[in-house]
Amino acid sequence: MARDGTMNGEPFPEINTLIERLGLFQENRKLLKQALAHRSYIHEAGGESNERLEFLGDSVLSLVISEFLFKHYPQKPEGDLSKWRAYLVSTDNLARLAKKLGLGRSLLLGVGEEKSGGRERRSILADAMEALIAAIYLEYGWDRVKSFILEQWQPLFALMEKYALPVDPKTHLQELLQAKGSVPRYQLVRVEGPDHNRLYTMAVYNGNCLLGQGVGRSKKEAQQEAAEEALKDLEEKEGNFR
Repeated sequence: MARDGTMNGEPFPEINTLIERLGLFQENRKLLKQALAHRSYIHEAGGESNERLEFLGDSVLSLVISEFLFKHYPQKPEGDLSKWRAYLVSTDNLARLAKKLGLGRSLLLGVGEEKSGGRERRSILADAMEALIAAIYLEYGWDRVKSFILEQWQPLFALMEKYALPVDPKTHLQELLQAKGSVPRYQLVRVEGPDHNRLYTMAVYNGNCLLGQGVGRSKKEAQQEAAEEALKDLEEKEGNFR
């Protein structure tokens, strides 16, 4: 995206980096740019936001995940499959996977949304992930988008081998530490922003050892983010997934 704000300009370096990471959209970046364009940006620069792509991507993702669960877990009843599907396509997990891909750095945001921390907002990241899925589907077809989704969601699928029902990061971290005779401790680090647009930073500790920090629009969301960061660190050190 050109710095003059036009949708037809050259992309920021962050978008170029995303293209390299994806291995997609090298020749035609139009759909990718749209997938990254939040409505706040479109209000300022014109063009089309990612909302229609998000609508399509939600359905594509749901079908791929549903098919995977149906084929790979014939022993699970419909109720359990529904709970797992809801977990796998949840806003939290979409946002986590979007952050792993670096979508936040490549988002096209309006000035106000940029200043209010939109690049870290889970709803925006989740919407962008769904829009990206739709863009891949439209540009490359069913087989390619299915492959992309199964690859990105593989770490989450691994949880199904460990748990009968879905588990959130905070619960997962607590279980891991309790198995070692400890419990996580959460502490509020800071609160930023006006009353109607608070941003909380929470830290999680094991004793006096800092395990991770998270930012969210609520304390609960920030705690989940902190637990997610802690699990990543545990994965690197001990081979535990998250």
